[in-house]
Amino acid sequence: MNLLLPFPIIISMLTGITALLTYRSRTAQRWLSVIGSAALLGSTIWLLVEVERNGIRATQIGGWPAPYGITLVADLFSAIMLVLTGVIGFTVAVFSLATTDPAHETHGFHPLYHFLLMGVCGAFLTGDLFNLYVWFEVMLMASFVLLALGGERGQLEGAIKYVTLNLVASAIFLAAIGLLYGLAGTLNMADLADKFSNELSKDESGLITTLAILFLVAFGIKAAIFPLFFWLPASYHTPPVAVSALFSGLLTKVGVYAIIRVFTLIFIQETGFTHTLILFIAGLTMITGVLGAVAQYDMRRLLSFHIISQIGYLLMGLGLFTVSGLASAVFFTFHVSIAKTALFFVSGALHHLYGTFDLKKLGGAYQNLPVLATLFLISSLALAGLPPLSGFFAKLGLIQAGLAQESYGIVATALGVSILTLFSMIKIWNEAFWKPLAKSDEITEPARLAGGGTWTILIASIAMLAAVTLIMGLGASPIFALALRAGEQLMNPTAYIQAVMEAVK
Repeated sequence: MNLLLPFPIIISMLTGITALLTYRSRTAQRWLSVIGSAALLGSTIWLLVEVERNGIRATQIGGWPAPYGITLVADLFSAIMLVLTGVIGFTVAVFSLATTDPAHETHGFHPLYHFLLMGVCGAFLTGDLFNLYVWFEVMLMASFVLLALGGERGQLEGAIKYVTLNLVASAIFLAAIGLLYGLAGTLNMADLADKFSNELSKDESGLITTLAILFLVAFGIKAAIFPLFFWLPASYHTPPVAVSALFSGLLTKVGVYAIIRVFTLIFIQETGFTHTLILFIAGLTMITGVLGAVAQYDMRRLLSFHIISQIGYLLMGLGLFTVSGLASAVFFTFHVSIAKTALFFVSGALHHLYGTFDLKKLGGAYQNLPVLATLFLISSLALAGLPPLSGFFAKLGLIQAGLAQESYGIVATALGVSILTLFSMIKIWNEAFWKPLAKSDEITEPARLAGGGTWTILIASIAMLAAVTLIMGLGASPIFALALRAGEQLMNPTAYIQAVMEAVK
């Protein structure tokens, strides 16, 4: 067995179990959480280096050959997403030390957090659809409890909406799996790709396309694409900021990962219909998300709508269905997850200092907190796509791929949404950082003074993510070259199929 492949899952599972066993000691749980997430980050970087040097790695848990065994497989796309999980997992673990209250920690925040990371790692590594369903359920259970932890009215309302829509998605996913198994007799993704390419007759193409739409709806709810996104802005602003940041950086991206995986590996028979539909949905997702953001004055709600808007860019790369389009989508996924998590951290820092997320009640942060203002500028301008930050190269790649395909409608939409994204970032800047602080009974002066250690943790967490954004911008060429190789593997899945079908143990 290739031991590197299950490492991220095992590390997160052991950290969660150990944190559960030490529930009486808040200090021990905190140390375990940071050490466990650091170990997860190290293992994912190690796996990426291994895949980059030696090609796609696959193994069968239990020694059963594919398609009967439980397959774990990592190509460059999976490995990059795992590194993203490690980076966000570590920074959120550090950030949570300053923002998670003792009641949440004693009621299981740290074990649930690592069980959620275990589910995310499992989803990125699995090679068959039923196990993908299982990992989705692991994530759903952990994320639901994290959303509801605390028991406040707003949290419970958000958690109920979240779990209801995700259970609907799970039911559709399970039904689609059953129909697919009835048609092909396998759920191993590599085996499905092989059979759909070589064995199934053209008479069954209509049924395959119908199944593709079912999977698009199921994964689309989890990814919050148009018009299935309404649960997200109703729930992501309710839990503690550390949880919101984790959800914004990772959970919707697992849905996008699943869409990209099945629509580059399995459902590629009717790309003229399926991928054009995805391109159309991408444009509507961008527009509705950014218009929702522009209308908001609650900083977390505004950022939640931006999650939806940015999902549209990821779908754009898939809809174009070229190597450069997919490579840009991979680069964009990494960039936007980092930038969005950093912006949620900034909202958490402002809330910690001023006690509100309402932009109308904030102000003066530029004069009082120049370091925080600088970190906000780096992350927000990266999200808007200004050079030389990471978002510029991510969007440039998508625009160039769109122009090469002569898809001028989606290119114009992407450029227009970028302008509105910049407008909403300027709105946050003007309201929270630039205008004078309102004189009211509710807010008088920033309260940062109540804990230099806490302030250091907050700034260090945001600075780590801002540094990643800067590195991705200033060192875009080699990083984009890696994404380009990931795009080539996605467009030419022969090596993926071969690696899975030949991996015995």
